[in-house]
Amino acid sequence: MAARVLSRCVRTLSRGAAVFNRCDVSSAAAALSLSRDRVFSHLAAGHKPQLAQTPAGTQWRRYGDLPPLTLESIRDRVLYVLKLYDKIDPQQLQVTSHFMKDLGLDSLDQVEIIMAMEDEFGFEIPDAEAEKLMTPDEIVQYIAEKKDVYE
Repeated sequence: MAARVLSRCVRTLSRGAAVFNRCDVSSAAAALSLSRDRVFSHLAAGHKPQLAQTPAGTQWRRYGDLPPLTLESIRDRVLYVLKLYDKIDPQQLQVTSHFMKDLGLDSLDQVEIIMAMEDEFGFEIPDAEAEKLMTPDEIVQYIAEKKDVYE
């Protein structure tokens, strides 16, 4: 929330008008653990978010990004999450292990595994698709397909 307030303040100040009263500088400063005067002087000095120029002359913000996914990195992350699951013996876990037949898990365990994969990779897997994912390799292939990784 503080970042949103601070961002709004920067946008209104960058328009050129002296509209300091619209900005709730004290709440942004409190949330960012800064003094009110320091934030106010930073905004008044005209500091703006760094913007990059594209060849067409439009501006866009730069954000950090994760390294690109590969099949190897997806496989490693899937196996790492599965090894951390308390009902799976890491010694028995292989890429081709069936959750129910080989590892002795039940349907609720499979739902928890899918939820852990959703948390790890940052997207939701629909229930109809989740029911079909019964091995680590199927999860890897599904994630690679959704994230457009074909290596």
